[in-house]
Amino acid sequence: MKKITSIILFLTVLSCKGIAQEIRFDQQASINQVYLKSQESKNLLPMNELSVETGYALYQAEIDTSTENPKLTLENVRDYAVVFLDDKLQGTLADQHKQLTLNARAGKHKLRIFVENIGRITYGPEILDNSKGLFGSITLDGNEIEDWMITPLPVKNLEISKLVFEQRKASALPCLFKAEFSIPQPSAYYLDISGWGMGEVWMNDTYVGAYWEEEKQQSIQIPSEVLKTGQNEIVVFELKNLGQKNMKLSTQAIFR
Repeated sequence: MKKITSIILFLTVLSCKGIAQEIRFDQQASINQVYLKSQESKNLLPMNELSVETGYALYQAEIDTSTENPKLTLENVRDYAVVFLDDKLQGTLADQHKQLTLNARAGKHKLRIFVENIGRITYGPEILDNSKGLFGSITLDGNEIEDWMITPLPVKNLEISKLVFEQRKASALPCLFKAEFSIPQPSAYYLDISGWGMGEVWMNDTYVGAYWEEEKQQSIQIPSEVLKTGQNEIVVFELKNLGQKNMKLSTQAIFR
């Protein structure tokens, strides 16, 4: 009896300190399952022309560079882009940061740019200039990149139950990850996303929020009503795929 009381007391102390269990993501689903019909275009097209109001789109092109470490320069990036070359993360771009040096040797490469449209402006003078995605000029060492394959990714409208997951394996591209965990009873928690890049989270098929590594708060509040006694399931869409495998449930919000 004393031993049981001690265990309960120990767990209570951990809870008071904001410490909770670790969640390990051991399953993944390919982002290919999210793709809608692709559109070919000689030049970049904004998301407005792809019927993407919010969410993500993938811009793909074959490039051929005669120099090492060429500079990628974009005229317009709205709102946030993650750049991959031959399936390797190169960096990020935003409206305030439109140039990126690619880590590449001379030759042919596959360029992928995943772009998030965070939302549209609904008031003020900028409402007339409300294009999202990539548009305008895009160059590699001053040479225009043409012949794009552009694919809408309706990540925020996913039917999680229809995704096919498999055992996790090495991948550098954006992915969906899944984990299962057990709790004694539903309660309000914070999901600690420290170390992850940018993405979306679902708990038991219910969308609970987005995260971004540059935000001051590094946690998402999980309402008690989306949790269940016993087994629970969490799915995460991770845009940068930094190789993280764990998140934590905490009783306190996490800040940088």
